[in-house]
Amino acid sequence: METLSQHLEYLALCGDDTKAEDQILESLNGILLALTEDKQRSFSLLRESGIFLTLAKILKGNPRCAVKAAQVLSEIAKNEEMKKPCIEADLVLTLIPLLESTDQEMLLHAGRAIGRICYDNRDLQEELVKVGVITSLVRILTDYAESEPLVHVDLLALCNLADLDTAKEALSKTKVAEQLVKQLRRAENHERLEIVFEVLQALAENDGNCVRMVQLGVIHQLLDLLETHVESGDISVQHAALSALRNLAIPVVNKVQMLEEGVAERIQALLRSEMPPVQFKLLGTLRLLADGQADAAEILGQDPMLLNRLVQWCNANDHTGVRGEANRLLASILRHNRSQEVVKAIQEAQGVKHLVSMTTSKHTAMQNEALNALAIASAIDLETLEESFKESQLVQSLHKLLQDDNTSPEVKYNSMGLLCSLLNSGNFILSCL
Repeated sequence: METLSQHLEYLALCGDDTKAEDQILESLNGILLALTEDKQRSFSLLRESGIFLTLAKILKGNPRCAVKAAQVLSEIAKNEEMKKPCIEADLVLTLIPLLESTDQEMLLHAGRAIGRICYDNRDLQEELVKVGVITSLVRILTDYAESEPLVHVDLLALCNLADLDTAKEALSKTKVAEQLVKQLRRAENHERLEIVFEVLQALAENDGNCVRMVQLGVIHQLLDLLETHVESGDISVQHAALSALRNLAIPVVNKVQMLEEGVAERIQALLRSEMPPVQFKLLGTLRLLADGQADAAEILGQDPMLLNRLVQWCNANDHTGVRGEANRLLASILRHNRSQEVVKAIQEAQGVKHLVSMTTSKHTAMQNEALNALAIASAIDLETLEESFKESQLVQSLHKLLQDDNTSPEVKYNSMGLLCSLLNSGNFILSCL
């Protein structure tokens, strides 16, 4: 540690002397060596030394030593307590222009240093976006797509920023979607896949990015990877990919394209997964695809394997999320469907009783979805449903909802709507009394 003290003293005295580059480099290497030997003691000495302002001077005014200074900073910033002095010395703003460098080593160390200093600091991250870091990150991803270390640092940085609304807006003005699709093809390990999926998921929350990515064919790449990882049982990769896929299925124009390209059928093939987190995302994605799409509802509603799995999941007491999504998908299929065949298929799969039960859910949204679905199904083919309605005591459930002071106005309105639909069959109502 005595040597480290000497290096720090030298840099404090001569750090801005461009004629002493060899000695400056030797001292910077000395700091790196000390950090490998005794991190805690080194961090303590570094904090006391005021080295941060000296490093800022080297980064700004000494091109030959700047790469090594950036490397020192990236190592120092691994320590949580060292971030504050880095911020106080304005080192982030000093590092940002270095992201325009053509030196890959500089880009690597500067990127790591910025990422570590700004990690989990929303104010600093917003500042990064404001000064244009998104453009620099996308440029690096484009120009150095074959450099594994640089791509890794770059994707991590995008991942950390992508949740910010300002970052999503900035990313929508770049060609990041094309680069992510490229990286998805090249990704060979699970960690890389997860990072790309997380960035894709965040990007897909912006409609412009979302539509662009589907046009670029990202959906089928995601499904290819999902099918591979269902076999290998890698849950984290499946979960991340399904989250991205779910967001991509939100814009109507994407739903249409995805249905035309057979995405619903490919997603259904993933039903063999026995992992609840995957099942939950899978069901949510299918529900989004069916939303407002009669063709999708008809395809899904006439698939016996899917309907049987849905009914099984409606009984999944060990996972309430899966049970809820299964019920909601059943309701969505009926709600957006216009075919007698679908009503009959859901009746044969014994799914109607679950929708009747859903009308008494503690979640108002689910109650309304079930009531609307049953009203539409009744209008299409009440005769097929009569027996199930009697067995599940639908009319009695509706009566309770209408009498209960805690029932929301919307649920009461939809309950009345369903009762009116049932009144079209006087015989049915009489048989229930």
